[in-house]
Order: sequence, then structure tokens, then C-alpha cells
Amino acid sequence: MRTYNIHDAKTQLSRLVEQAAKGEPFVIAKAGKPMVKVIALQAPEPDQIKRFGFMAGQIQVPDDFDRMGEADIVQLFEDGE
Repeated sequence: MRTYNIHDAKTQLSRLVEQAAKGEPFVIAKAGKPMVKVIALQAPEPDQIKRFGFMAGQIQVPDDFDRMGEADIVQLFEDGE
């Protein structure tokens, strides 16, 4: 997400508002400190956006996930190839 200082935001406000309305939110900062986030009104609030678990039941992680490819990795280190 892009951040603009207050001066730049004032100078480019029309363009930035159009971009936000199209789904590209931005942050306005004062002295480098983020102050406000501008998002489109029809855009879902951050707490409404579900990200974790969106593929629940569609994929499975094998029990040996943390050891997958272990032999290949050991061979690379031992053989130097």
C-alpha cells in the first residue's frame, strides 16, 4: 500500500481518490508517521476480509512436511554440487 505525505496528498487528491475508489487504498502520513488510511466506501472493512483458512479442506499438509527433500539437501551439502 502506498503512503503519501500530506503535501503530496493535497496536490494529487483527485487522482488518489479515484484510485482508492477503484480499490487501491493509500495512507496519508505526517512527518513520516502514518495518520489515515483512505479506502473506497464499498470496500470491505479489514476485519471482514477472511484470509486464513480460505482453502480449508481443500489441501492437506503431509506429516513429514518439515523433512521433505531432506536426503536431497544432505546430498547437496555433502557432495558440494
